[in-house]
Amino acid sequence: SVPADASNPDSVVVSVLNISATLGSQAVLPCKSYRMVWTQDRLNDRQRVVHWDVYSNYYGDNKMERLCDMYSAGDQRVYSSYNQGRIFMPQNAFTDGNFSLVIKDVAESDEGTYSCNLHHHYCHLYETVKIQLAITKKAEDANQYWDGEKPVIVALKGSTVMLPCVNHNHIWTERHSEEEQQVVHWDRQPPGVPHDRADRLIDLYASGERRSYGPLFIRQKMNITDTAFAVGDFSLRISELESADEGTYSCHLHHHYCGLHERRIYQVFVTEPVREKKVVNLTTHNIAPAIACSPFPLPSDPNVVRGHNVINVIIPESRVHFFQQLGYILATLLLFIVLLIIVVLITRKRRQRGYEYNVKKYGEKDVNLKEFTVDTTDLTQYKSEDIRLDYKNNILKEKAEQARSFPAKNIDLDK
Repeated sequence: SVPADASNPDSVVVSVLNISATLGSQAVLPCKSYRMVWTQDRLNDRQRVVHWDVYSNYYGDNKMERLCDMYSAGDQRVYSSYNQGRIFMPQNAFTDGNFSLVIKDVAESDEGTYSCNLHHHYCHLYETVKIQLAITKKAEDANQYWDGEKPVIVALKGSTVMLPCVNHNHIWTERHSEEEQQVVHWDRQPPGVPHDRADRLIDLYASGERRSYGPLFIRQKMNITDTAFAVGDFSLRISELESADEGTYSCHLHHHYCGLHERRIYQVFVTEPVREKKVVNLTTHNIAPAIACSPFPLPSDPNVVRGHNVINVIIPESRVHFFQQLGYILATLLLFIVLLIIVVLITRKRRQRGYEYNVKKYGEKDVNLKEFTVDTTDLTQYKSEDIRLDYKNNILKEKAEQARSFPAKNIDLDK
């Protein structure tokens, strides 16, 4: 693997973030820098410019005036016709880094505070050098010194003076191929591995070249967008997080042309998905429970694992609700009473059927006891006694009592 700090070990750490994501979701490690946005210069390198300004109160107006400016690929421009031919900068200023301003035949009106402003629009760099100019009529008073904040030049009236502004930094003096000097690295340190032994994941250059390292499945799940250098967004996206993806990730931004070397650190933690139980309390005013219990559409989020939704519906007490419950109770009682009456009627009917018994002859004919001769000679001695017999029903009992009460008659069948 490629060492993580092979390009520049002195990168400045600008941020440290802790990122937690659930297992199986997508994690985004934000890494943005607008200083890394690459735009090819097609306007004759107008990205570098120097301009001289003066702040003067000679006329009592305390105003700031632009004297001249010059682009790295263009001619210098003098704003006032009075200064045409009087003031100028070296033509090779953007080659040797000398941006000093030369003023011929200085006058008292030239007194003031001068500022040399260097702007690099591509690298977003701005530098300013201030110089105080004073005019004297005595040659022995001409001098240069430092007042604690800026250099002060005391020049003889009518002489030629040069206000120094020198910067030999390569971004002001050379025009490099920017796309070959801009690169972004992503590294990963597994738990317990030091930074100098981290694994390189991705190299991305402004020219469009991309290099991915490691196994194929890692290269497929960890990516940077193709428009990273166009919008300045170099965030790393990790799909389908696993426990093995935990560790320390680093985003290295190197802009060798602009002298930018930054590093951002991310601590990634993978957690188990938690099933949520959402409790929604709904307060309804005199509406049907079916409406209150209607399901609410929840926004779908593939990164969030949802559990069962519990909805508690709270319906306030009201007169309508009271009479409704009272009606339920009365109807239940009425039904119970009806069932009780039915049970009583059925029981009484079955008891009445138990006392009814019809004595029938064989062949569905009635039995007439008078047709039979009963010999009562032996029963006379028992008339005064209580004869205890078991009878099948009340009819036989009654016939027997009648026989005991009246003496039997002798019937001559021959007559």
